[in-house]
Amino acid sequence: MIKKNRSFILLVIASVLLAACGGAASTAELPQATQPSAPRAAPTPAPTQPPAAVAPAQEIVVLQWTEYIDPEVYSLFEQETGIHVIEDNISSNEEVLAKLQGGASGYALMFISDYNVGIMIEQGLIAKLDLANIPNIVNLAPRFRELPYDPGNTYCAAYQWGTTGIGYDPLQVERPESWSVIFNPDPASPTYGRVTMLDDPREAFSAALLFLGFDINTTDEAQLKDARDLLIRAKPGLAGYDSDTFEDLVASGENMMAHGWNGDFLQVQEDNPNLEYTIPREGGVIWVDNMCVPYNATPEQKLAAEMFIDFILRPDIGAMISQYNYYASPNQAAEAELGEEFLSDPIVYPPQEVLDRLQYIRPVGEAEALYQRLWDEVKSAQ
Repeated sequence: MIKKNRSFILLVIASVLLAACGGAASTAELPQATQPSAPRAAPTPAPTQPPAAVAPAQEIVVLQWTEYIDPEVYSLFEQETGIHVIEDNISSNEEVLAKLQGGASGYALMFISDYNVGIMIEQGLIAKLDLANIPNIVNLAPRFRELPYDPGNTYCAAYQWGTTGIGYDPLQVERPESWSVIFNPDPASPTYGRVTMLDDPREAFSAALLFLGFDINTTDEAQLKDARDLLIRAKPGLAGYDSDTFEDLVASGENMMAHGWNGDFLQVQEDNPNLEYTIPREGGVIWVDNMCVPYNATPEQKLAAEMFIDFILRPDIGAMISQYNYYASPNQAAEAELGEEFLSDPIVYPPQEVLDRLQYIRPVGEAEALYQRLWDEVKSAQ
C-alpha cells in the first residue's frame, strides 16, 4: 500500500516545471490489472499549441470532483498555453447531468463516469471531440480507446479508473469481509453510527444489490424495491451519506468505516498510515472517469478544452495526476514514469481475482427515473 509522500510529489512537480520551461460486465470488458513492465522511454511531448483556425478561449471552467487533480496541472497548462482553468466542484454524476439537462452553460469540460457518459451521449449533451486537436489520445491503453459506451473516443477521453469498496482503520475494526457490516449492523458494535455510504444513488444501490445477490444494473422493480428497503433498514447504523469527506472522517477516527472510492482512502494515509481498503466478497464497482466537452460549449471553449485534454494525456502529466490522486491511469505511456511500486499496488491496480468480482454501473434507460425515485424515498425515510 502506497503512503502519500509530499517530498516525492514536490520532486515530481519540480521536474515537470523544469520540463515546462524548456449489468454484470463480462470480465473481458473490465480494465485488467496493469502488470509492471520493463522501463521504456516515454515519448517527449511537444508543447500544446492551438490550431491556427480558431483562437482558444483564454479562460475555461471545468466540472471536476474535489481533490481529483493536482492543482499544479492547471498552473503548468496556463504557463504553456496562457489558458486559465477554473474548477467548479461536483459531488455526483447526477449533479452534472441535472446541470446540463437544465441548460447550464459556460462549462468547457466535465469529468464524468462511464454510465453517465452513455446517458449524456444518448441525450445529446456531449459534443464530439476533434481528435486532431488531441494527438496524445494515442497514449491511452488500447482497452481505454474502445470502451463500450464510447468506442474510438468519439465523445470523451478516459481520465482515471478505480473501484468502489470499503475503507477502514484495522486498529479500530476487523477487516469488513462482507457488505453485511453496513446492511446487517450490530447495534452493540463500536462501528454502529460511525459508518457512511456514498451520497450517490447508483453507487448506494449497487452496494445493496450486490449484498442481495442481484445485478447492479437490474431494472426489475421488485429487486430495486428490495434494495430500497435494505438501504432504509441500514440508515440507523449510518452516520450519514457523504461523497466529499468520507475518507477524512475515517482517517481522523470520527468514523470507523466508509463506503467509498479506493484512491480517496490512499490519499489520506498521510494522516492515518493504518487506513486500509477492501472489496467485500459479494463484489464491488469498477468505473472509468472521462473527460468530455458539453454540447453547448462555444468553439473557443471547446478548442481550449481539447488542448487541456491533450495536455493531461501527456505521459508526464498523466503520471503526475496519478501520483497525486492515487487512481489508476488509463495512460499507458505514463506507466514508465509511475514506477513499479505504484503499478504493483493491488489497491490501485486490482489483481484478476478481485477484478472478477467487480461490475460496471451501466445506463438503464427509463429505469434511471425509478432509481432516482427510490433513492429519494431512502433519503427521506426516518
